Amino acid sequence: MKRVFIILVNWNGWQDTIECLESLLLLEYPDFRIVICDNGSGDDSLQKIIHWAVRHEISCTEYQRNEAEAGGSPTADPLLTLIRNDENLGFAGGNNVGLRYALARGDAEYCWLLNNDTVVEPDALNHLVIRMEMQPNIGICGSTIRLYHNHKRVQALGGGHYCRWIGLPWHYGRFTPWSKTINQRRAEARMNYVEGASMLVSRKFLTEVGLLCEDYFLYFEEADWAIRAKGRFVLGYASQSIVYHKVGGSIGTSSNPAKMSYTSDYYNIRNRLLFTRRFYPAALPTVWMVIVGALLLRLCLGKWDRVAMIFRLLFNRDDQPHSVKP
Repeated sequence: MKRVFIILVNWNGWQDTIECLESLLLLEYPDFRIVICDNGSGDDSLQKIIHWAVRHEISCTEYQRNEAEAGGSPTADPLLTLIRNDENLGFAGGNNVGLRYALARGDAEYCWLLNNDTVVEPDALNHLVIRMEMQPNIGICGSTIRLYHNHKRVQALGGGHYCRWIGLPWHYGRFTPWSKTINQRRAEARMNYVEGASMLVSRKFLTEVGLLCEDYFLYFEEADWAIRAKGRFVLGYASQSIVYHKVGGSIGTSSNPAKMSYTSDYYNIRNRLLFTRRFYPAALPTVWMVIVGALLLRLCLGKWDRVAMIFRLLFNRDDQPHSVKP
């Protein structure tokens, strides 16, 4: 059985991370290791996770980032590895530390990037690996993501479609009622990215395509990864791999601009522009107009700080990409 490294990024979310860990301990897959990359949490997350591991008699090793990226101790093979990043590296940066650790260890055939605010079914990993093994040219494989607080609703069936002309992704099956009858092939045919809450990637994919792009910090990394892999790998979907997701609780993600946090709003708009300039420059005028619409909406909502932020982004005057407020 091929070994899978499960990578979680934690940032001030030890309660969610521990709940996720408890579901991972019930996995039926026989050969996996768990890696938690802590992005400089200020809530004593790692110590709380260590105490949890001790209570459950789980083998655990802790590394600083540079030690981990070199592969850690060659004689240690714990179920749980904790990595201190000492700063917030974002989604891509945090995951990349775990990916470098797994690749340096030399025994990782697959890596499962899993949001820490998820809970998984015991057979979730089995189905992901089976789907990848069935079609070796799959580079990234997604799960059925259902809402944690309402299991009858779907967040994404594997992934979704990114529309270049408006600069927005739409998860396939988003918020539809859950049905056990899923057309997996149809979902795969419509996907041009895999939803980032659950992504199984192969070692071959990581070697040939590379790690996640760290320019975004938050959002759009999955779409960037998929575009870079185009022509070499395809995207897969394991419909029976079920993951329950709390959907951005730690960073204030929301489809409603009135409820969206500043951080979420900032990176969503910043990275739409960055991604469009990088891959679809011909679509920049239409994306720019859609974002002007977003600016006017924030104006109507009286969110003056958001109006100023969007204006700076539109005119490329943003000088502090990673120092936004929560």
